[in-house]
Amino acid sequence: MKKLLPLSFLLCMLCFTENHVFAQKIKKSQKSSLSQTIAKTEISITYFRPVARGRALFGELVDYDKVWQPGANDATVFEIDKDIEVEGNLLKAGKYSLWSIPGEKKWTFIFSNKWDAWHTKYPKGDDALRVEVESLQGMHMETLAYYFPYIEGKEGTLHFHWGETIVPLGIKTK
Repeated sequence: MKKLLPLSFLLCMLCFTENHVFAQKIKKSQKSSLSQTIAKTEISITYFRPVARGRALFGELVDYDKVWQPGANDATVFEIDKDIEVEGNLLKAGKYSLWSIPGEKKWTFIFSNKWDAWHTKYPKGDDALRVEVESLQGMHMETLAYYFPYIEGKEGTLHFHWGETIVPLGIKTK
């Protein structure tokens, strides 16, 4: 009996340690990146991908009409090596954090000069560009994603997609 007690304790500690290490390895939001060349301009996006998990997203989990960082953990980073136009507005070459103000039908996307921000700390006063676009409805995307479904010549469309919400950003290179 005296030998069983230390052995039981050791097994419990081993199980706890294994579960603790396993839980630390599984992150709720996966880190992801996207690189796309349009004409001769390199665009890269680095972000963390939250999962819907059956939750109602926009208007509930994410408030309408309030600044929200479209991603998780560190702020989403948008980087370009040459000047571009986003929805017809000039965005200079550089590195930016990406923010949004979701609306029921229209969204505002904000490119902030402060690219190294935490996702809950919007850097007020550091905006480089704000654009307003209409959102679309599409098939359910369980994990937040950015992708380019359309590229032709010097133009492309970047999609933000989570749940059934898609927000297209028109991009034109110089």
